[in-house]
Amino acid sequence: MSSEQAPIEAPLPIVIVGHVDHGKSTLVGRLLHDTNSLPDGKVDELRAQAERRNSVFEWSFVMDALQLERDQGITVDTTRIWFSTEKRRYVIIDAPGHKAFLKNMITGAAAAEAAVLVIDAEQGVSEQTRRHAYLLELLGISQVVVAVNKIDLIDHDQARFMAVAAEARVYLKDLGIEPLEIVPLAARHGVNIVDVQGDNEINQIPWWHGPTLVTALDQFLPRVVASEQPLRLPIQDVYRRDDQRVLAGRIVAGHLRVGDSVRFAPGSQTARVKSIEAWKDSSRLSAGAGQSVAFTLDQEIFVERGHIAGPLEHGLSETNRISARLFWLDNQSLKTGDRLTLKIGHAEHSVSVEHIDQLVDIEDISQDAVDVNHQQIEQHDVAEVTLRSRSRMAVDLYDDFPATGRGVLVRDDKLVGGCIIRSAEDIARTNNLTSVDQTVSVGERARANGHRGGVLWLTGLSGSGKSTLAMALQRRLFERGEQVYVLDGDNVRQGLNSDLGFGPDARSENIRRIAEVANLFADAGFIVITAFISPYREDRDNARTIVGDGFQEVYIKAALEVCEGRDPKGLYQRARAGQIPEFTGISAPYEEPLQADCIVDTGKLTLETSVSTLIEHLDRHNQLKSAPRRIAS
Repeated sequence: MSSEQAPIEAPLPIVIVGHVDHGKSTLVGRLLHDTNSLPDGKVDELRAQAERRNSVFEWSFVMDALQLERDQGITVDTTRIWFSTEKRRYVIIDAPGHKAFLKNMITGAAAAEAAVLVIDAEQGVSEQTRRHAYLLELLGISQVVVAVNKIDLIDHDQARFMAVAAEARVYLKDLGIEPLEIVPLAARHGVNIVDVQGDNEINQIPWWHGPTLVTALDQFLPRVVASEQPLRLPIQDVYRRDDQRVLAGRIVAGHLRVGDSVRFAPGSQTARVKSIEAWKDSSRLSAGAGQSVAFTLDQEIFVERGHIAGPLEHGLSETNRISARLFWLDNQSLKTGDRLTLKIGHAEHSVSVEHIDQLVDIEDISQDAVDVNHQQIEQHDVAEVTLRSRSRMAVDLYDDFPATGRGVLVRDDKLVGGCIIRSAEDIARTNNLTSVDQTVSVGERARANGHRGGVLWLTGLSGSGKSTLAMALQRRLFERGEQVYVLDGDNVRQGLNSDLGFGPDARSENIRRIAEVANLFADAGFIVITAFISPYREDRDNARTIVGDGFQEVYIKAALEVCEGRDPKGLYQRARAGQIPEFTGISAPYEEPLQADCIVDTGKLTLETSVSTLIEHLDRHNQLKSAPRRIAS
């Protein structure tokens, strides 16, 4: 295109939604006809086809191109077709209304910038109307015109129209949507689509003094032109040409120019654009939103499929945790702790459902607190959820960048949901976590794991149940998704500390080494459960000093006679026979903790109760809670 040519304005994408029987396809077919957007002879061809099939011609045949749709009388796929008014061009996305085809409806509506919500004047606002209206809000579509269709079936009754319009307006207002217009029409007869009279000889709705449907559509405003936003370029592939690495992808926002400095997320690596490749010898200096490009960098950095290129400023958030609004499609419910694959652009992240924050009643738009005993989302439910990923995700908020602020959820290679990102924890902006001399900070590990590292130091007599309790606790925490590991006295004695005896000095050194190893595990983000007699208070105090704030001393309490009665390893019997010298509780002392952080009396409590007591203690003292979060604005 020469510099003298005016740019061609992109067509405005709109979606047509509503109940399966409320006349969407009829409306679209008539709209295309009345705006002269159909090929010459198309209507005559469709009428002839209907005659050959011994059926009555319907305007819906314009859109219902599939044979299955004509046979069953329902639209099962999204269809795109263009029409023009005197003001602008449009691309219509005719979305299915049948409940079973909501996946296709979401696929279509996700690309739209405005919507027409069709409501049957006789039936009024139905459950499917509410569901589709909520999906519009879910997908961020706030520009809506309501078409109250089939007013011929209510004898063009103004009072009935006003009642339906009022009901629709109230529901949309609860969603935060203010409809631009609510217009009456009869799509079958062309009433109030392009002109108020349609096929009728006289005006059937003389009481209507508002706009026609087409006039109402022309009030829609296009979104901010993506090329005017900061760069967003999801990398689709990386390949080699000779000695160069060439990155390929489609620009979804902004511009890419030779010489630009760009940052790749996640990872925040930077480089300059060396060249924008072309199929022919001629080179390109720039490319904009909507264009697919291949480009090279001025230096070798690690970039792979799924990375997103952006400017040095206005970059994406890098996070392990997002708050998302989700629409669930699978017939198998979604529960807290379930693992899914979240696809954003070309990136795939393994995520777990950390919280189901709110369930939404589509009928009355109430947001219900989740029952902690029944945390699950059923098919077609809408919910606010918190998703956590072990890998860092590069994301935007949907309101800022729709293309990189929404994703789909997959389970067992099947699409099971769609979501938009409402808030994200920005690792780059968090400054309340302390770094260590590692390429991965303590804070990053905490955010990846969903909890801080720490040490739960179980102390008590042999036979008090330390090892049994430690292993059971490990299993419970692991099933909750925590990173957890047990250091047991016997196991460590057989390896790391096999050179130590059981005298006082050797016992102290044993505990010192254990504390140092446990501290390393905790620094790596693990919840470390130690199961050692550790009979001396001074040694346990030294262990606390080594570990620091993450140390929790737990006294596994049981009377000597209880422990000796259990004697799971036969040690007490051998100690009383003199075969084991300096055995704690028999020939060596045990100093009970004076101020233990937690006491578990295994002489009185069951194993399950003991485990629950420890988990409650951990949660109460935030051992398993992540560091305070700062939500990206």
